[in-house]
Order: sequence, then C-alpha cells, then structure tokens
Amino acid sequence: MKKLLTVVILLGCIFCASARDSYTRDKSVLPSAARIMVEKNFQAEVNHIKIDKEYGKVSEYDVILNDGTEISFDPQGRWTDIEVQRNGSVPGALIPASISSYIKQTHNNASIIGIEKKKTGYEVELSDGVELIFNQAGKFIRYDK
Repeated sequence: MKKLLTVVILLGCIFCASARDSYTRDKSVLPSAARIMVEKNFQAEVNHIKIDKEYGKVSEYDVILNDGTEISFDPQGRWTDIEVQRNGSVPGALIPASISSYIKQTHNNASIIGIEKKKTGYEVELSDGVELIFNQAGKFIRYDK
C-alpha cells in the first residue's frame, strides 16, 4: 500500500511539473502559422513568449513584441487576440474586411487597437475607447458596455 501511495504521489508531482507554463524568447517554439503571421504583419521583434499549458498540453501561446504588442495564439497557431499600444493599430490584413469597412464609416478618426476572436464573433477596441461586438460574418451587433 505504501508503494502504491508513493507511486501515486510521484506521478502527481511529475504531472504538475509538466503542466507548468513556460517562458522563452525563442520564436521557433511557435507553430509555423503563428511565426509566419508575426513575421509578415509586425516589424517589432519577439520579446518573450509564454506557453500556457493545461493538463500537460499547450493551450495557448502569448507573444509579447518589443513595441508592447500582445498576441495570443491557439495551439494550432491561429491568432485569437491582438492588442497594440494606443498610438498604434492592428494591421489591416488581420481585420475582416466587413469590420474594417464598418469602422471606417462610423469611427473614421479611430484606429483598431484590439481585436479578439470569440466563438460568437469578434470584439473590437478602438483608440477612442469604444468597444464593438461583431458576429462571425463581421456584421456589427452592438456596442460593448
């Protein structure tokens, strides 16, 4: 019985140690889709990467660039959230055309400083502090409170 308890405790410790988040500056740990997206759309270099793990498997990559931009990727390397500094803007190539068009028509003087993909659509934050909700097709739904 003592041996079984010891084995269970040892396995629990090993599992907990392998489930820890880790940090690196090496962008080669990112899935290729994430690496390509960052290199193609951002000029700043990677400052660090946090690899979030749940139950020993990667659940998310959080990338911080030298200019303060924060990008989150799912395990396959698809971006889920992008936030830039207030004086910057999310690259237009990453914003669905319908959302970009709506923002230009209704908030011409504001830039998009944050965009998050959700199961139901997108949340967009503008440089003037306004937050908007769009469906998956990029159609405006409402302002966020």
